Amino acid sequence: MPNAASNPTAVREVMDIRQAADYLGISGDTLYRYASENFVPAFKLGNRWRFRKSLLDDWMDRQSGVTSAAPIEMVDPAKKKPVRAVR
Repeated sequence: MPNAASNPTAVREVMDIRQAADYLGISGDTLYRYASENFVPAFKLGNRWRFRKSLLDDWMDRQSGVTSAAPIEMVDPAKKKPVRAVR
């Protein structure tokens, strides 16, 4: 199984500030400020900020107004209406 060291572009579940900034497409300084102001979901491990990818994804969805899609409803083929042929 390849590890993250052999693939530096791999996105990890727990990221440091540089990795998370790259993932979000913002500068490390901006992300540091956001984390310090509790604007983004982050936690400190020792004196270093860490970011969980899943929490960042949820946060981005909330910030952008994206809601989870409604489940797809399956239709019984016997209840489908016939489609007219195109001439």
